[in-house]
Amino acid sequence: MMGKLTGLARALAIILAVVGAFVAVPQAALALAVLGIIAGISYDEDARAGLILTTLVLAVIPEAMSHIPNIGGHLGTIAGNLATAAAAAAASSIAIGLFHTAKDDLMGLGK
Repeated sequence: MMGKLTGLARALAIILAVVGAFVAVPQAALALAVLGIIAGISYDEDARAGLILTTLVLAVIPEAMSHIPNIGGHLGTIAGNLATAAAAAAASSIAIGLFHTAKDDLMGLGK
């Protein structure tokens, strides 16, 4: 059930990122962040590194796309919107990972 919810959040974030490049969506950044946080719950330790790398790359793309005539602005906005969702997903995934690490460390104190 949780996998379906996080997958739906990820899909909605992608759709909103694309639509938000062409239509003014009120509070789009907040919606992308919330959807990203929900999507980030499903990332395990192995996938977290790829998510962080994707977030870093997406943050650079808007500047590179801005030099392309006619469509560069839209492509850059899509990448920027995706970067917002990916950063929120990375933040929640990292927070969950830190929680598990701290929990394991505290459980180890009782041994």
